[in-house]
Amino acid sequence: MRKISTKEIVTFALLMALTIVMTILVRIPSLHGYINLGDMVLLFAALFLGKKAGFFVGGLGSALADIIIGYAYYAPITFVVKGLQGYICGWIFQKTGYNKPFLAAIPAGIFMALGYFIAESFMYGIAGAAVSIPGNLLQGMVGALGAVLLQKGIGTKIKK
Repeated sequence: MRKISTKEIVTFALLMALTIVMTILVRIPSLHGYINLGDMVLLFAALFLGKKAGFFVGGLGSALADIIIGYAYYAPITFVVKGLQGYICGWIFQKTGYNKPFLAAIPAGIFMALGYFIAESFMYGIAGAAVSIPGNLLQGMVGALGAVLLQKGIGTKIKK
């Protein structure tokens, strides 16, 4: 097993911090929770650095944002759902040969909405959880679009 370099740790930490900032600063209230741009950063991390970065940036960054803004009861759910969202995006992007970012980011966003639906079904019942599906899908799609634009715009230039 390969060791994680200091550069990777610092990069992951910076992207986690950016995920927190984008989650906290850009919060658009919806019927059940809020829509934010944290997904854009975590999906970019997955596209730019791979599935491991997607998992840690998505899981830890988003869970810490939940804790900071007062949704601590969501933090464990967010850690798993957003972590897997980032992992799935990075994994699919790798499997497609690193040339189809939308094909990786869109299913990851759909997974996020499904993951929250399953978790919220236990919290609020199926009908209560269903209310959050449109907002979560919108957040996933906006995040996917933003991440792909970032990856195409600066991701390829940074790696050079």
